[in-house]
Amino acid sequence: MSTIFMDFEKPLEALYEQLEKLREVGEKGELDVTNMVRELETKIKAKREEIFTNLSGWQKVQLSRHPERPYTLYYLTTMCKKFIELHGDRFAGDDHAIVGGLANLDGQTVMVIGHQKGVNTKMRQYRNFGMANPEGYRKALRLMKMAERFGFPVVTLIDTPGAFPGLEAEQRGQAEAIARNLFEMAQLRVPILCYVIGEGASGGALGIGLGDKVFMLEYTWYSVISPESCSSILWHSWDFKEQAAEALKLDADHMLSFGLIDGIVREPLGGAHNAPEEMARNLKKHILAELKKLSGQDPEQRIIDRIDKYSKMGHYRELAPAPANTK
Repeated sequence: MSTIFMDFEKPLEALYEQLEKLREVGEKGELDVTNMVRELETKIKAKREEIFTNLSGWQKVQLSRHPERPYTLYYLTTMCKKFIELHGDRFAGDDHAIVGGLANLDGQTVMVIGHQKGVNTKMRQYRNFGMANPEGYRKALRLMKMAERFGFPVVTLIDTPGAFPGLEAEQRGQAEAIARNLFEMAQLRVPILCYVIGEGASGGALGIGLGDKVFMLEYTWYSVISPESCSSILWHSWDFKEQAAEALKLDADHMLSFGLIDGIVREPLGGAHNAPEEMARNLKKHILAELKKLSGQDPEQRIIDRIDKYSKMGHYRELAPAPANTK
């Protein structure tokens, strides 16, 4: 159970405080509070269901950033019998914002690559808050090519506020590294599954986000820009971030309705951070089921289907040519 509550969860926080006090009374043996505890737990569940049935886009963004939300390494250590991390891009160095390596998923070897934000202040600095440099995307590509060589499927876990925007990242070819990944992933012969497990921002997400199937966890977002940055550009202030989140339609339900993702992985009531082990079990089950569907496909047909999938995204209209000037 999470110990940190979002602004919109304040009614739950008050109920949990009451529950904690009741349990303290029960532990002291002064009074039998069993029925009162059960009644309060039922009330908490009902209130949680009420809150989470009507979440706004901005509230889902807040949940995707919850400090107790499970990150890539949590899923790897929880889902996999064994994980061997591989380091370095063989060009510039090792980017700690992206982790990747070989994992044993119920006896099946997969190459798992994902963003890692860090679980505390020191680790967030070490992981650069999940914002990858070019060497991170080049490391990811190196691991994908290794997976292709040995016939291992690729699974990516996306959770980033964006690729690192620093001058040094641009000097080392940030845009080229992301573009190269898109080009190569489109033609990779092995299955690719992509999951947005937290934030899916812009090219930072796309750099490991092109796959045969793309899924989002229920309380995540996927967009070309964050609500804060959108608000900053349109209104020159972050004060309109909630309005921007609604206008961007960046949550999983909207992404699915637009045909930009292939499905939604439902989270436990209250979000992944509220029951991380249950979320890891659900995600593992989903990955194994989807890999089974993709495993028997011919590699050449897989590439054709993948390219066709992305070619159909979006809408356009051709305008009739302007009439010739007769003057």
